[in-house]
Amino acid sequence: MSRHEKHDSPHGPSHPTMHSSPQEVPATPHGFPSEHRRGLLPEKYFRWRGGEITRLEAFCDVVFGFAITLLVVSLEVPHTYAELIADMRGFFAFAICFAQLIMIWRTHYKFSRRYGLEDPYTVLLNVVLLFLVLFYVYPLKFVFTMLVSQITGAHAGANLSAGEASMLMRIYGAGFASVFLLIFLMYTHAYKLRRALELNNVEILETRVAMQETAILAFVGLASFAIAFRSPEWAGWSFCVLGPILAIHGSMFGRRTRALAEAAR
Repeated sequence: MSRHEKHDSPHGPSHPTMHSSPQEVPATPHGFPSEHRRGLLPEKYFRWRGGEITRLEAFCDVVFGFAITLLVVSLEVPHTYAELIADMRGFFAFAICFAQLIMIWRTHYKFSRRYGLEDPYTVLLNVVLLFLVLFYVYPLKFVFTMLVSQITGAHAGANLSAGEASMLMRIYGAGFASVFLLIFLMYTHAYKLRRALELNNVEILETRVAMQETAILAFVGLASFAIAFRSPEWAGWSFCVLGPILAIHGSMFGRRTRALAEAAR
């Protein structure tokens, strides 16, 4: 008997002349869900445990889509050139708000796909997160519309008193911190269930890294909230520290993840 004839597949003898039907997608050697084809894996070092899209994920996507709809520059098609130009002035504010909502959605999406958790505690955190996302859409839009109008010279909404500006930045900072605090609690919950989820050492490290990143985001939001009591202008600029901090943090732990993954091979 040849060497090829000894090693049959777990489902029976191998038949070189037979091919799977077009509807069947072979599982990848990494155990990823079947909708991800070989060579198109979503994450190199993390096995996604979420299967098909659940009702909770579908509901979350609908809410995020509705929140983005509330950000549109204008609900009506402009009828004159002046109306068109006025709407175009809101394009940059819309783009910034859109990017921020997409960042939150992407973070939520990755968590759902990584762990596939739908226990009561996770569902509760998701519901509160969606509530905050919808509640803070208009403060988010107002803040960046006012900021862009000041930069471009169109002073719409720029005549806020010091007290009003302070309150506005406190609302924004509290909302930003609350959103990422909820995501931090989600990752903390997944970390506690690491044995039940059968996370390997690399996945445990990646979970801890995600916890730290969301904690940093929440902390900066809280810092902005505190600064807004004294200086609303600096409360807004305080978010600029996120880029360098997260870049350094990601680079440092990225090397550790690769080293741990190579050692596990």
